[in-house]
Amino acid sequence: MGSRLAPRLHQVRASTLGQLEERFGQWLPAALFPKAAAGLNSRNRIYTRGRTFWAWIWQGFNPKSSGREVVRQIQALFDLHDGPSVAADDGAYCRARARLPKDKFPRALAATATAADQLAPAVTFLQGRTVKLADGTTTRLADTPKNRRRYPALHTPKPNFPLMRVMVLFSLLSGAILHVVVGNLHVAELPMLYQMFDQLVSRDILLADRGFGNFVLLALLQHLKPKVDFIGRSARHVDGRRRLKRLGRHDWLVRWKAGSPSPWLPASLWAALPKQITVRIVQGSCSVKGFRVRRVTLVTTLLDPQLYSAHEILQAYLRRWRLEMCLDDLKTTLQMESLRARTPQMLEKELFIHLIVHNLIRCIMAQAASQSTVPLERISFKGTLDALRQFTHAVSLARSPKKRRQLWAKLLNTLATDLLPERPGRGEPRAVKRVKNKYDRLKEPRHSFKNRPKRNRRRSMAAKCNRALK
Repeated sequence: MGSRLAPRLHQVRASTLGQLEERFGQWLPAALFPKAAAGLNSRNRIYTRGRTFWAWIWQGFNPKSSGREVVRQIQALFDLHDGPSVAADDGAYCRARARLPKDKFPRALAATATAADQLAPAVTFLQGRTVKLADGTTTRLADTPKNRRRYPALHTPKPNFPLMRVMVLFSLLSGAILHVVVGNLHVAELPMLYQMFDQLVSRDILLADRGFGNFVLLALLQHLKPKVDFIGRSARHVDGRRRLKRLGRHDWLVRWKAGSPSPWLPASLWAALPKQITVRIVQGSCSVKGFRVRRVTLVTTLLDPQLYSAHEILQAYLRRWRLEMCLDDLKTTLQMESLRARTPQMLEKELFIHLIVHNLIRCIMAQAASQSTVPLERISFKGTLDALRQFTHAVSLARSPKKRRQLWAKLLNTLATDLLPERPGRGEPRAVKRVKNKYDRLKEPRHSFKNRPKRNRRRSMAAKCNRALK
């Protein structure tokens, strides 16, 4: 069957799935999901590893689509090319996704991040050094026994859904995600960041918020990564007793001493750390409308004020606030706020699909910004996703490679001309704009949920009781 099926499968060009592979395959490793040598996925089937991966990527670009919608698309395409019949249910597609090797997904994520950085416009910020941003978030999971065991919810009076803590490492240059570490809510963000130390190389600058601006992280960087510097909010109070030298207005060298050992750090590693370190404290104003902090105190290991001015350090931290919107792009635009997989193994794969799709969109934005010499920050993430969905349909109908290249160039030009307006001081309040509905939220399993009578039903019951009494 395999020899007869192969020519038919080769002829099938999905109007969306195949074009994604043709456009984005250049930014991913060659033969990322090859055919297995023996066993599962070793024969020419409908749901090969490559086709399954790109079908899942297509779902990432269309977050509301289901597996059944992917099957319907493959059914239509095989019928168009007189191929073999495809089963109507999505069981085969789901099993094919489960068979994809999990170790390939981090490799695909790293490749897309590298491509986005190469396509992004170059900057001379902080002596041209690479700046990486660490930040964390949480995402809600499907309420299944396996997910609850791996990612238990916090002990609260009301039952809650299982949550996954996600720690990501961004590139400040392109906004792409370089690496990710996951855990449950009982694991702090600092130990998760420690697991990413192998992603930090010489001359990197790590940028983080207040939760990381402490002695432990800075001492670890000096001990394990001596050529990696840090910029972040200071978790310590700055007093005059520990100031060593004044470098400028609101700019000092300060001596930090070790406190109590961290419970997550091995005793041998804690003993090897220095007992005191010299850091630089920079205070400045970030009076930007919409931000909660008006005056910040930053700690950094960039001690030379001639090479790294206090203004550049403050501006770097201000850009960190802007990159936090990347998490909003993931959770709102790509709908990563809730993951639908029902097992921990599939949850991690689904998470990587969201991150890879995010990086691919960043690649398109970086390509458009570089070709038209426009600021990358003014290209809309949501606009790029919407334009890509529509242009892929037109590209799939083009019969010649030349026409497909022209359509892709038109897409990049459209993104570069339809820029976001400059909105200095635009507020970004942490609040929802409108309430979705009046119904209660389902915060517990369905079998234990008790529906309360609604207002109209209570009124009708009261009216019946009054009539009965009369």
